[in-house]
Amino acid sequence: MHTKITLKNGTRIIYEKVPGVRSVSLCIWVGTGSRYESAAENGSSHYIEHMVFKGTETRSAEDLACEMDALGGQINAFTTKECTCFYGKVLDKHLGRLADVLCDMLFNSRFDESDVENERGVISEEIDMYADAPEDLVSERLASAVFKGSALARPVLGTKRTLSALTGERLRSYMATHYTGPSVVVSLSGSFTKADIEDLMKRFSQLPFGVRKPPQTAEYSPAFTSKRKPIEQNNLCLGFPGITDDDERRYAFSLMSNILGGGMSSRLFQSVRESRGLCYSVYSYTSSYSDTGLFAIYTALNPDTEREALSLIVSELDRFRSDGVTASEVDRVREQAKANLLMSLESTSSRASRLGRNELLLGYIPDMDSIIDAYDRVTADEIRELSREFIDFSRLSFSAVGRVGTADKYRELFENMRFD
Repeated sequence: MHTKITLKNGTRIIYEKVPGVRSVSLCIWVGTGSRYESAAENGSSHYIEHMVFKGTETRSAEDLACEMDALGGQINAFTTKECTCFYGKVLDKHLGRLADVLCDMLFNSRFDESDVENERGVISEEIDMYADAPEDLVSERLASAVFKGSALARPVLGTKRTLSALTGERLRSYMATHYTGPSVVVSLSGSFTKADIEDLMKRFSQLPFGVRKPPQTAEYSPAFTSKRKPIEQNNLCLGFPGITDDDERRYAFSLMSNILGGGMSSRLFQSVRESRGLCYSVYSYTSSYSDTGLFAIYTALNPDTEREALSLIVSELDRFRSDGVTASEVDRVREQAKANLLMSLESTSSRASRLGRNELLLGYIPDMDSIIDAYDRVTADEIRELSREFIDFSRLSFSAVGRVGTADKYRELFENMRFD
């Protein structure tokens, strides 16, 4: 059972004790990511995530690194399109030191211009790394295409052009605007004391109060995009509209995605890989946001088998829409989802992450029993109706990276396929 405290500045602290463990996980969630940035600010949230590790008024970057390693746990951070998270997991006796390090980083980072310049090179290399990873590139290009015209289309890392204009002063200014009380959720799970909670309350009372502005709205629009790259496999993504974070149908949608492409027993894996041997990897995934979403199917294969594989994938999707799913398929993925959910409760990291993310993005923590009940209520008919609504070929999008044709060629290919 979790407890929630809202400080006077709007910061929310959510915590739950886990009996029988010696570890404790602390997450600091901030409601800012690439979709909260202007075009000129693109990459700022991720840049800040890097810079807080580069030194504070009293600790150098090396001091921070040594102290983190000395804790014997794990400390890291990540940035998404809608949030930034700083987190750590340590033995309970080190929670005070963990909180001190993370808060020093968030409240007292230097943003020294020489460090900013050095880290610009590091992030530039990170951008190149993802550009060399076609699986990441093809999905990022799909998202950029279908959400074009909105901040949601921009990359989390920014671009080399936008990064070149970001200075320590501009990053400090962005942080001061977005790292305010109402935008911060602190989540804690594991072994801790009342004094630990009081310490966190005192530390985060330092945050200024601010008004959290909603991000620019975004909407899915069908789009086709392709990028030629001299690699062995063509990486392909078919896209359709998805659901929002808080859509009540999200549990049924998750089961639908898993039946289609969630594992080795999924329709697409069995058909495209196992029965026909056309690819090594094929799967489906969902990306949900506060106001829109994306549902996609990914595969990578030889250019010679591309047309056959795409035709088969479309045929499977069309059959899925028309014939629906079986009760046994629903039962199978339902048990997978419930098992993954319940087993995650054995990890203090997963528990703290669940608390913080849900509070930040949804504004509440779904009760575990209600989630299980929601999965249990999903029926084959509900999944069939979802598939007919969202797997809409008139709203198909497509992204290709590799030795690929033009976007217009792929558009023509799909237009020539017959759908029910």
